[in-house]
Amino acid sequence: MSEPRLKNLNLYLQRLGFSAPPAPTLETLQQLQLRHTGAFAFENLTTLSGEPVLIDLASVEHKVLHQGRGGYCYELNNLFLALLQDLGFVARGISGRVVMGQPEGAWTARTHRLSLVMLDGVRYITDVGFGGMVPTAPLLLDTSDEQSTPHEPYRIEHHADGYTLRAKVGDEWRAMYIFDLQRQEDIDFTLGNWYVSTHPESSFVKQLMVARTGQGWRRTLNNGSFAIHRIGEESERRQVTDVHELIGLLESEFDIRVPAHEGLTHTLQRLIVVA
Repeated sequence: MSEPRLKNLNLYLQRLGFSAPPAPTLETLQQLQLRHTGAFAFENLTTLSGEPVLIDLASVEHKVLHQGRGGYCYELNNLFLALLQDLGFVARGISGRVVMGQPEGAWTARTHRLSLVMLDGVRYITDVGFGGMVPTAPLLLDTSDEQSTPHEPYRIEHHADGYTLRAKVGDEWRAMYIFDLQRQEDIDFTLGNWYVSTHPESSFVKQLMVARTGQGWRRTLNNGSFAIHRIGEESERRQVTDVHELIGLLESEFDIRVPAHEGLTHTLQRLIVVA
């Protein structure tokens, strides 16, 4: 095994419930992905504060493991990929185009990061940074069959331009994102992150988006709309209009240590005001 890329591998593993580095097996990959989406929230507080989103590995590691934060795909999937590689998995970063909520056939910007993993000659995709619909298990790439996870079923469609990931929401197979296996370098992720975190049309600079998973549930927060989605049950929803209540919610329900930042507080208050 090569020299670890992570400075705090043991701490990272402890946060995921491992007392020692596990073997690079499919069972390990499944446990890592499930536990990661529960331990580290998807969140975009940094973009709302107006600060730059640093996606180099050292910065992400410090933010997530030492500052009590989560992140989005360019952060969480970068960190997770380094973990996989340090544990001996054969894995690399790939990218995609988010089409969730778009008309069927939409072709959006390449702004999502995920990972491709090879295990005993079998290819999987793994993703811990896709917000409220993040898959909670690795998915076989080379099959169109429905694949179960601890949460919703997913399937992958192969087409001329790559692949489309779909999730079964109710009785509907909704497209999540389109991706391919093209080689990606740090500069490709830097460009995508720059767009996502700074472009005025990016949803990441216009709204609060937070998500976390647990056994049988997903929690989401979009601006002031907080929801708990339980498998097979009606979702619980409520509106938050007080910024101090919102910050308390981020800490208690998503395990995020909200930074003391006056500009961020003002932005959050503006976003949760009910029109």
